[in-house]
Amino acid sequence: MTDVTIKRALLSVSDKSGLVELGQALSARGVELVSTGGTAKALREAGLEVRDISDLTGFPEMMDGRVKTLHPKVHGGLLAVRDDPAHVAAMEEHAIGAIDLVVVNLYPFEATVMRGADRPEIIENIDIGGPSMVRSSAKNHQYVTILTDPSDYATLLGELEQRDGSTSLDFRKAMAAKAFAATAAYDSMISQWFAFADQGQLFPDMLAVNGKAPTVLRYGENPHQQAALYTPVGPHGSGIAQAEQLQGKELSYNNYNDADAALELCAEFKQGDPAVVIVKHANPCGVAQGGSMIEAWDAALACDSVSAFGGIVAVNQELDGVTAEAIAKIFTEVVIAPSVSDEAREVFAAKKNLRLLTVGELPDPRRGGLSIKPITGGLLVQTRDNGAISADDLKVVTERAPTEQELRDCLFAWTVARHVKSNAIVYAKDGATAGIGAGQMNRRDSSRIAAMKAAEAAEKYGWDAPRTVGSAVASDAFFPFADGLLAAAEAGATAVIQPGGSIRDDEVIEAANKAGLAMVYTGMRHFRH
Repeated sequence: MTDVTIKRALLSVSDKSGLVELGQALSARGVELVSTGGTAKALREAGLEVRDISDLTGFPEMMDGRVKTLHPKVHGGLLAVRDDPAHVAAMEEHAIGAIDLVVVNLYPFEATVMRGADRPEIIENIDIGGPSMVRSSAKNHQYVTILTDPSDYATLLGELEQRDGSTSLDFRKAMAAKAFAATAAYDSMISQWFAFADQGQLFPDMLAVNGKAPTVLRYGENPHQQAALYTPVGPHGSGIAQAEQLQGKELSYNNYNDADAALELCAEFKQGDPAVVIVKHANPCGVAQGGSMIEAWDAALACDSVSAFGGIVAVNQELDGVTAEAIAKIFTEVVIAPSVSDEAREVFAAKKNLRLLTVGELPDPRRGGLSIKPITGGLLVQTRDNGAISADDLKVVTERAPTEQELRDCLFAWTVARHVKSNAIVYAKDGATAGIGAGQMNRRDSSRIAAMKAAEAAEKYGWDAPRTVGSAVASDAFFPFADGLLAAAEAGATAVIQPGGSIRDDEVIEAANKAGLAMVYTGMRHFRH
């Protein structure tokens, strides 16, 4: 059996968009409509003839609607194997009529949680009958068509038009797969609420990971890889995945990854002066704050103008036309801003391939949540690195304490370093990065690479000295030996911020004192792998 003629449909939906039009189209084909509660009311108000579920089952809806479709005359009509003589005999004996089409979407559990409802209301919005009907229908897709998404109504009606009131097995298979995914995601969302919100568990016995509405990307990290973007089911923050793209080519896998890195770092300056972040391959290559956006751009670009080519730019305030003109002078893949002025949009309009994204409010850099990384045979799960320190948390460990300016530069460098791949070294001066060393296998090399970039910038811009001279330097983890610190001193750094905690801390402190450096400990590490 392949095609199945739709003679009876059961409709019970929370989301009533498109419901009346679907009911009218089915009724026009002579399909008997069976429905429940508010769905039946909406169909009747549209002038359609509807049979109540209680008429079908012989039982009234009861217990505040908790029991209405959980009945053999419903599930027998859904689960019966139509060409099995024993099933047919059971249907005849118990007066069970076949149900050919089920249209169900579930109680709005997510929306109820998101609007801050109390626990009893949240519990009441856990659908039981709906998922049961969905699963029964999807299991018996050989004979039953199941729809869980209003966006599929038009496809169903097209199927009925092409097949003289019937649906194909291929269509029913596709809808069944979507239906099981819908109930799995729904149960996953409920389980997460119970574990995280209701029970306060950080790592539940079973971790449900889900996503919806995939955007299939051109390819993955490399052309031979396939990729897609999913957004979480259930309450979640807003970021690059929810950004509005104003222009440019579709975002690639790497664009999403790099843009996320840029936005996360830019969010650190959410409440501060104008800030610009330039990212390349998920590592910042230039970060600065200034009295204006253009000042911040110029300072950020000067840190490493070579790496900025083909990079991602994020800003913490509305992007203005002057800064847009400066950004447009170099090849830029993606620009991200809370909002964009009309003048800036006009500037970028000439750059057809540049992706321009607006994100509205920047995310909270201190928000909670879990970070998940697949490994062979498992998942590594940890809480987000949302730890933060302030000037009051710092411990001066050298003979000389940092000046006020050195302290400000230390904290700025530390903010950037937490977003740089380990081993990370960041030099900063006057609210701008002077040099960034990322992803090296030892901290000394990161120090030297960052200093080398600063020297190249000084040569390019004709400065008297690299900006590392008189700078503060941040290390994302402790200096295991004094060599990395001495490399920073050779580059001209005068202040150091690091976690401390090495068995050789005394040696490193002694080296700092000999070099005349001021050094502070944070007591907090920020590895980023």
